Amino acid sequence: MSDITPDNLESFVPFATNTSRQRARAAQASVSASHQADLRECAAAIRKGSKSFHLASLILPAETRKAALSLYAFCRHSDDLIDDPRADRTALDQLKDRLDLVYRGTPAPYACDRAFARTVQTYGIPKCVPEALLDGFAMDLGDRHYKTIAEVKDYATCVAATVGLMMSLVMRTGDKDALARAADLGIAMQLTNIARDVGEDARNGRLYLPEDWMRDAGLDPEAFLASPEFSPELREVVVRLLAEAAHHYELGHAGISALPENCRHAIRTAALVYQEIGTEIALNNYDSVTRRAHTRKIKKLSLLLKARLTQLEQSNTAHFDIQRPADPSAAHLVSACANSFETHARLQKAALASDADDSNMEWVLGVMIKLQAESRAHHRSQKLAMQRRPQNRF
Repeated sequence: MSDITPDNLESFVPFATNTSRQRARAAQASVSASHQADLRECAAAIRKGSKSFHLASLILPAETRKAALSLYAFCRHSDDLIDDPRADRTALDQLKDRLDLVYRGTPAPYACDRAFARTVQTYGIPKCVPEALLDGFAMDLGDRHYKTIAEVKDYATCVAATVGLMMSLVMRTGDKDALARAADLGIAMQLTNIARDVGEDARNGRLYLPEDWMRDAGLDPEAFLASPEFSPELREVVVRLLAEAAHHYELGHAGISALPENCRHAIRTAALVYQEIGTEIALNNYDSVTRRAHTRKIKKLSLLLKARLTQLEQSNTAHFDIQRPADPSAAHLVSACANSFETHARLQKAALASDADDSNMEWVLGVMIKLQAESRAHHRSQKLAMQRRPQNRF
């Protein structure tokens, strides 16, 4: 048997020397502390930037919540940069560079970038999804107008359905039907946002309402942008937009049953809170120009409780809705996420098998070291016995 010593095996953790173990533990503790600090910063940003998401995130399982906070913080931070009045294409180009660094595993020195990089790696989020988010920001910078509801949904997919798809992967849900429903929920939420912010967006020179719907109602999009005012014609467009959102909420709710049981309450809460914005808009006579709908904290808490009860309900059409094809605007991203989920799961399985092989090898090496030590001890005892044996005299 060849000589095997602890020095030869220092890279194998079970046989590492005390010094190397201490170094490894210290390095691991430092990484963990840095990770926790990044997550605290992400959570603080969410508390400030999105009270609705923060409320829902509190009832997610711990590990899922951490990942959700990291991806939402990156998305929120990016959105805030683009919404800055001074933002231009340079800001977008910088975000693209930072995303490249995230996927190289060398994130820029921002807490949200570092946290997002860990989430991307852990859950196998394909790069095309956050890239689509940045494409949505490019639409904002270009002051793009949307001729049809299909074009509006293209935008909604970029800026909102992408978040829903990443959340599904974080919740370890990669079935294509479930992913399609997550995209529907994101589209519904963004259509609600658009309905709520009609006046504010117009005053900032932006218009997200379908221009053909506006013309059908007797509105001139350019004239409305020049002088945004509420009117019965605008009311008609907002009503129509919220009806489209309701359709996607129905599909989105059907998909919640496909999520892990300990995640459903949080996602249903988020969905109900956003739907309530539509209810508030209706109570304001669909006037989103002179008034801005908002949901009070007490109402959000009541919806949180309602979401817990609704979790037990089953829609008569849920089985059929969950199997509907993805909205055309999101179909390519849904397929990419489903494929990535399958590939990532396969790689994880292979890694676990490799870890098992490494463990077996470490066990074999341990046995070899033990046998060698016993052999040496036996040899020494035999040598001592020979030395102590009386010499025969002739």
